[in-house]
Amino acid sequence: MSLKVTLADYGVGNLHSIRKALENCGAKVEVVAEMRALLNAECIVLPGVGAFDKTMERLQPYKEDLVKMLLSGTPCLGICIGMQIMFGSSEEGQQPGLGLLGGKVVRLKADRVPHMGWNSVQSSDPIFKGLPSPYFYFAHSFHASPKEDVTIGTTEYYGRVPTLFKKANTYGTQFHPEKSSASGMVFLRNFITFAEEQL
Repeated sequence: MSLKVTLADYGVGNLHSIRKALENCGAKVEVVAEMRALLNAECIVLPGVGAFDKTMERLQPYKEDLVKMLLSGTPCLGICIGMQIMFGSSEEGQQPGLGLLGGKVVRLKADRVPHMGWNSVQSSDPIFKGLPSPYFYFAHSFHASPKEDVTIGTTEYYGRVPTLFKKANTYGTQFHPEKSSASGMVFLRNFITFAEEQL
């Protein structure tokens, strides 16, 4: 049986590349525009293009139920903005985030913003098992600043920036695995294997 992934369509960004990548890794993907459908998901993917407020607008009515689900072990992967909304708030917007992860999202303090292109991620988490390279693709102007011990990977960019997170069975990435060539595919395959083991 293929893992059933419910991919959230918040009405922003292009879902084609993440959907295709997940399908290529063996998952069965359903794209949902009605956020209530996430509450029945076997596994959730919150994709990575968009603005904080716009993304939270659609999720706000289901925020408490969603956080309950994730804390009780439903596997989830949040990518870029999909990870940032897991925190309590963001300097990018006014809306509160999901608050699953303690802390907030802050503007990158770097000479070059946005951080665009390939950079390496240091992590010893099993989700990095078998990577051909530690390099992943980034495109962001904000980054998470956690207030709890959820960081499992970091990247050097004008200082050390936290870029990979985990709590319960939820992973969050600042990078875009679906745009990260062979390493991204191995990462997604590892996530799918991990999610299947939780069910």
